[in-house]
Amino acid sequence: MTTELDRLAREKYFMLTTFRKSGEAVSTPLWAVRDGGELFVWSERDSGKVKRIRNNARVEVTACDLRGRQTHGATVAGFARLLDDAETDQVRKLIGRKYGVVGFVSVVGSILRGGKKRTIGVAITLDE
Repeated sequence: MTTELDRLAREKYFMLTTFRKSGEAVSTPLWAVRDGGELFVWSERDSGKVKRIRNNARVEVTACDLRGRQTHGATVAGFARLLDDAETDQVRKLIGRKYGVVGFVSVVGSILRGGKKRTIGVAITLDE
């Protein structure tokens, strides 16, 4: 039996929806990788989505294309947590593995532009 976690982990992109203090939803297409029972994404530490997660850990995820158009499957609710430096390093490795050369170049380019402290990993646990 395929779970929502299995389905979303196979996707190339998924839409992460975070919520402003007002309750307004803000969605962003991202790369995601699975490790164990969680999905992981990687983002700039000072991005809006990271700020919103600090205020409200509730998120929604759904499969999408590069431009953020929902492609198929249900939207699934869950909770996000921000990762420490060691966990973020692991997310970088997983992104590089799943997305090949493009993922590796993105990670290395990001480190060269602003160092490792510029980005942060986010773990997402789905409500299933």
